[in-house]
Amino acid sequence: MGTEQRPAGAPPAPEADDLGTDRMRAAVRHRYGPPSVVQTREVERPRAGRGEVVVHVGAASVHPGDHFVTTGEPYVARLAFGLRRPRHGILGRDLAGIVAAVGPGVTTLRPGDEAFGWSTTGALAQYAGVPAEQLVAVPTRLSVAAAATVPTSGIAALQGLRDSADLRPGQTVLVTGASGGVGSFAVQIAKAFGAEVTGVCSTRNLELVRALGADHVVDYTSTDITRAGQRYDVILDPVEAQPLADLRRALTPTGTLVPLSGRGGRWLGPIPRIVAARALSVVTRQRLRPLVSVAKRQDLLALADLLATGQVTPLVDRTYPLDDAAEALRYVGAGHTRGKVVVLP
Repeated sequence: MGTEQRPAGAPPAPEADDLGTDRMRAAVRHRYGPPSVVQTREVERPRAGRGEVVVHVGAASVHPGDHFVTTGEPYVARLAFGLRRPRHGILGRDLAGIVAAVGPGVTTLRPGDEAFGWSTTGALAQYAGVPAEQLVAVPTRLSVAAAATVPTSGIAALQGLRDSADLRPGQTVLVTGASGGVGSFAVQIAKAFGAEVTGVCSTRNLELVRALGADHVVDYTSTDITRAGQRYDVILDPVEAQPLADLRRALTPTGTLVPLSGRGGRWLGPIPRIVAARALSVVTRQRLRPLVSVAKRQDLLALADLLATGQVTPLVDRTYPLDDAAEALRYVGAGHTRGKVVVLP
């Protein structure tokens, strides 16, 4: 890894002590609703506090969680993001760019470094204030746009396979939604771990999933994997389109099913499915381990190593300018992305 060469299209590195105007453009919303509530506005530019850096954002990715935060559904999510209105006006979480300024106590990054990671106060903006511990260096071979796709989806795939499933070389893995954000990372990570991987996707994405490295590909429009007779040591299920009882038919007697906590119902979201999975685990030899992914720096570093060696390559579906952030959210909310969607501030 390194910062010797900046990918084409990356923003220029601002001076540490001269960031220009105190204002910046950002994609904001001040109430819950459809993506149309998101507008590009001028807001105050962040300052680097203790342990923080200011990133000149070159790219930010959009994932389903951003759509949930925009709409405020499932309602249970408002406990974390604001009951009546969003606690933070600026949208987005995952970003990559150039460190523009560092605050007191920061020793891991310097102005001019390329970094990627996650922000808790908004990434769809020209600048973002981020705790330094939530950023790592962009691998030299990776573009800023590709790096921005990694944190949330990549960490979810890594934690689901490595931690929840305890994946071992030679095991068989089934990944649903293999062409999507989490799924496209999961196929590649499972292969890097030495597994035999089967990806499930639609007809139009069969060749794409093969290109990601899947050993076998199943077209869900013509084959129900829960009735096909094949059993797998691990099933990673970002889609959660089928009942747990059905998915268990595709598991070996001691296999592991990892449902990723998605949207679920309008009120309680994924909570009923999580409870059901944990209850089933008590009465069966099969392990049902629902994942609620938590971003960790060490996991981002592990992904950076896989990216640097080429074992994992982010899949970018579409890019949008900042003014079209609402359209990016609509597209992600429809649920048919091929990899990740990126916004370029």
